[in-house]
Amino acid sequence: MTSGSRPEHTPDGRYVVVGGRRWRATDPGIPPEAAARLRSLLMAARRAVAAALREHDAEAERAARARVHTAKVALGERGEPWWEQSPAERRARWSRGLEALGG
Repeated sequence: MTSGSRPEHTPDGRYVVVGGRRWRATDPGIPPEAAARLRSLLMAARRAVAAALREHDAEAERAARARVHTAKVALGERGEPWWEQSPAERRARWSRGLEALGG
């Protein structure tokens, strides 16, 4: 993968392949604006994890890691596979994530 290119996906579109490893792909059914907001919230949570680690703040780290997990579930990258959910379940999943993250 080069800078600006998209990662390789498995033929079924359910996984991306990075460095020879499969990672669950983001749910393609999330509207673009909601997906972008969730990715932004995910990146902010990851930055918060890094800051907490630098500060040796275990409580802040736990809270930030919980936000990372919430964002990943909302994006469909963790939890019940998005391809096994109905459209209503998928919509509820990412909507709950946005609400929980304040997005």
